[in-house]
Amino acid sequence: MEARMKSRANPDVTTAIQHLYKAIHAGGVDPRVLDLVHLRASQINGCSPCVFAGVAAARKHGESDERLHNVAAWRETPFFTEAERAALALTEAATRIQDGAPGVTDEIWDAAVAHFDEAQLSAINLEIALTNFFNRINRTIREQAGTTW
Repeated sequence: MEARMKSRANPDVTTAIQHLYKAIHAGGVDPRVLDLVHLRASQINGCSPCVFAGVAAARKHGESDERLHNVAAWRETPFFTEAERAALALTEAATRIQDGAPGVTDEIWDAAVAHFDEAQLSAINLEIALTNFFNRINRTIREQAGTTW
C-alpha cells in the first residue's frame, strides 16, 4: 500500500496545529498521559503511522516497553495508575462514537474529573480530538507507518 499524497504541507494548517499542540501542552498534563491517550485512540482507529509515532514519542518521555505493549489491554493490567485509567477510559469513550455507542458516560467523566482539573481535562479532550483528526486524515491518504513528523 502506498500513500495517496506525497506532501501534507499547508502553512496555515501547520500553524494552526502548532497552536493546538501549544494549548495541549500548556494544560498541565503529564506528557506521558498525553502519549497514552494518543496511542490508545490511534490503536482504536487503526492508524499505523500514529501508533508508530506515538510509541516513539512515549519512549522519548521515558515510557517503558512493558506499559506500551499493554496500552491496548490497560484494563487487564496492573501497569497504569488510576489517573491514567481515567484518561484511557475517556479516550476510548470519546473515540468510539459510532452509531449506538454510549459515548462519554457520567461515570467515565466523573472518574476523569476526580483526577484532572478543568485545564487538564481541556488538554486531554483536545489531545483526543486532535489524535482522531490525524487518524482520519492518515487513514484517508494511506499514510504509512515509519513516518515521524
